[in-house]
Amino acid sequence: MSTTRRWLLNAGILVIVIYCLAPFYWMVASAFRRPNDQGSNTFFPSPLSWTNFEAVFRPDVGFGRSLVNSLVVAGVTTTAVLVVGTFAAYTIARLDFRFKRAVAALIIATMMFPGISLIVPLLKLFTDIGWINTYQAMIVPSMSFTLPLAVWTLATFFRQMPKELEEAAMVDGLTRGQAFRKVIIPLAAPGIFTTAIITFIAAWNEFIGVTGFDTPFGVQMAAGVIVTVPLVIMVLLLQRRIIAGLTAGGVK
Repeated sequence: MSTTRRWLLNAGILVIVIYCLAPFYWMVASAFRRPNDQGSNTFFPSPLSWTNFEAVFRPDVGFGRSLVNSLVVAGVTTTAVLVVGTFAAYTIARLDFRFKRAVAALIIATMMFPGISLIVPLLKLFTDIGWINTYQAMIVPSMSFTLPLAVWTLATFFRQMPKELEEAAMVDGLTRGQAFRKVIIPLAAPGIFTTAIITFIAAWNEFIGVTGFDTPFGVQMAAGVIVTVPLVIMVLLLQRRIIAGLTAGGVK
């Protein structure tokens, strides 16, 4: 690659990085500005203020309870999706049964429906069965949105694993269930770990405010920083595991 092309490539990457990080930086900068300085267009907040972070945890704001609810919903959703998705993905990838292709296509088709189109039917359903203001009313829809992706990811991973692994285990006296639990699951750990991270992020990203016009603006940005920064740190720390899990099933 010539020097000119290398410089152009690096310049293009830099432009994309700046374009992606600029809104996040402005959110962080706004969170650290004093309430009276929110109209300022300076690049760096001066002086730095923790007022917005203190205000976001006031009892009347309700952010702390919402944060705990999001942790519960994302954690339970991830656990349930991994349990159900692992069995479903293994069944689709390794077992033969009638209408197998139709079932796989139906699972993928559920990913085509935008979540916003389901709000009114879900509200009517949950009102009728008394699920309003309950954890299950948030967990079940989150599972329906993340389960197809988990099944598809894990099925691709299981499909690339040699069938001789189970055959050798069953020759040694294990049942198919025991071979799945003692042989396949340990080998599939990178893919399961990656799926868990993706599922948790997808469920966590459903965290939204009470309205789209909450004020003051700085408090809203501080809440955004608190919700976003843990995910950024988690991805940065676990990026090697994520990439390894996504590519481990790509080569036999």
